[in-house]
Amino acid sequence: MESKNNLPLILLAFFSIYVIWGSTYLLNKIAVAELPPLMLAGVRFTTAGLLIFGIAALLGKNLRITRRQLGNTILAGFLFLSFGNGVVVWALKYVDSNFAALEISAQPLIILLMMWVLQGKKIQSTSLIGIFLGIIGMYLLINQKSILQQENAFLGIIMIFSAMLAWAYGSLFVGRADFPKNFFVNTGYQMFSGGILLGLFSLLFGESWSSPTSWSTETNWAMVLLVVFGSIVAFTSFNFLLKTVSPEKVATNTYVNPLVAMFLGSYFLNEPITSQSIVAALVLLTGVFFINTKKKILLLSRFRK
Repeated sequence: MESKNNLPLILLAFFSIYVIWGSTYLLNKIAVAELPPLMLAGVRFTTAGLLIFGIAALLGKNLRITRRQLGNTILAGFLFLSFGNGVVVWALKYVDSNFAALEISAQPLIILLMMWVLQGKKIQSTSLIGIFLGIIGMYLLINQKSILQQENAFLGIIMIFSAMLAWAYGSLFVGRADFPKNFFVNTGYQMFSGGILLGLFSLLFGESWSSPTSWSTETNWAMVLLVVFGSIVAFTSFNFLLKTVSPEKVATNTYVNPLVAMFLGSYFLNEPITSQSIVAALVLLTGVFFINTKKKILLLSRFRK
């Protein structure tokens, strides 16, 4: 799979899924300070979807899909993006970006439990250890005075958890549904439909829209980076790595993203990193490791970032 000729591309791709995806929490936090959350996410994914369609057309990819595939991509776009991402961006108004990243790192735990509840999947002994550690890690993370004393922090925690449930169900749904065979085309439809739905929800909730010409330079840069790098470059890198290196190596982004988010949030936004948060991170990510060693859940963070 790996070759010396591919090594520079492999290193760049790992940089993308480690640093770029880890930085999206910071970028969303910066943008949501000025823009309404649903509008922010809607503009991001609609723009990214249109760009992906343009790139796919230039590459000669057939953009035609069946009616069933269209319906499935719309539903997946809702679960992963409209709800799974839009609600997380909304929650960033109430919680720090590093906290959100750590809470979301427990996604494999939610997936595993949902597979057990909905599909009757047997949980392996190592995964049981992971679940136990994951629950302890989540408790240590949430049960902090510095977190709970923030205004509406508990609302943000619940919102992120609900987004994780939507993501988990979406992950199970895509495993059995009919989607376009070309992953680039599939991604384009999911991003575009998810972005359109976010825009509609934004209007229904009465959010105030504004032109990019009225946004601050900081917000404009955050949006450009989210669209081009967070939505397109990192996802393409992710799929390249899945075809080039072993799955276990690709899965390491599950552990690195929260650490990158913690560092960037602390450095650029002065978000506090408590000793309890560090302990919670170590326990939680150890639990995720025990879960991933058996289940190899790799496709869980494609669109959330």
